[in-house]
Amino acid sequence: MCDSLKTDYQLCEELGRGRFGVVYRCYSTTAGESFACKSIHKHSLSSDPTDRRCLDFEPKILHLLSACPNILRLHAVYEDDDYLHLVTDLCDGGDLYDRISSGARFSETDAATILKQLMVAIAFCHRLGVAHRDIKPDNILFDSRGRLKLADFGSAELFDVSAMNGVVGTPYYVAPEVLMGRDYNEKVDVWSAGVILYIMLAGVPPFYGEGPTETFEAVLRGNLRFPPKIFRTVSPEAKDLLRKMICRDVSRRLSAEQVLRHPWMMNGGETASMAELS
Repeated sequence: MCDSLKTDYQLCEELGRGRFGVVYRCYSTTAGESFACKSIHKHSLSSDPTDRRCLDFEPKILHLLSACPNILRLHAVYEDDDYLHLVTDLCDGGDLYDRISSGARFSETDAATILKQLMVAIAFCHRLGVAHRDIKPDNILFDSRGRLKLADFGSAELFDVSAMNGVVGTPYYVAPEVLMGRDYNEKVDVWSAGVILYIMLAGVPPFYGEGPTETFEAVLRGNLRFPPKIFRTVSPEAKDLLRKMICRDVSRRLSAEQVLRHPWMMNGGETASMAELS
């Protein structure tokens, strides 16, 4: 373990582990609070240059985005011969995947509260020329106060430098233009966020198959439907926003800023019919 890291932080219990490293809770006696420490074993990375690029690129991106309260903040970076250690906000409130996996459908007001925080983070990224490119529930974390934190910028790209291309993302959430092998823009993040909103309101994804190949084929068809049995209680305003986020025509798809200005978002998921009942 890096000596300077051990000097500044007391490493505590393991919180989780992934393909390349382990996440621990760590405590700063100076700050008097706990953080998370992601320790990446450099030698476990493959020879794939993409993995190596992520190792260098993610800390730089997190530094660039540190001013946004809804993006996981990087507090310190330590490196030795074997490991890269990233000290970040501690998100001990779980992730959105856990909440979705519980099987409960979200009310429109609860879904709007989560989506607003997510879109604030995405809009902030886009203003600085950063596309996340892997927006999914697993990467949406919550701190102890329930504040949303967008995490995992390993697939992020700077889109104001050059056109983006390459197939990145996760089957259920990836935008169709990513799968087509052409250049694409930052609105791929809006599509992914729209899919997350659909799942929160419906309890199922809009496009799926028996495996990744069938799911990709469903995404490419992009036939967005609102089954009456599932969407019977979902407002027209929410469905209007979904149509404008999960839109195959990128030129007509809303930007992150436009999503934040949509009436359903501005009203916090409260619709005219809901207001009449209150």
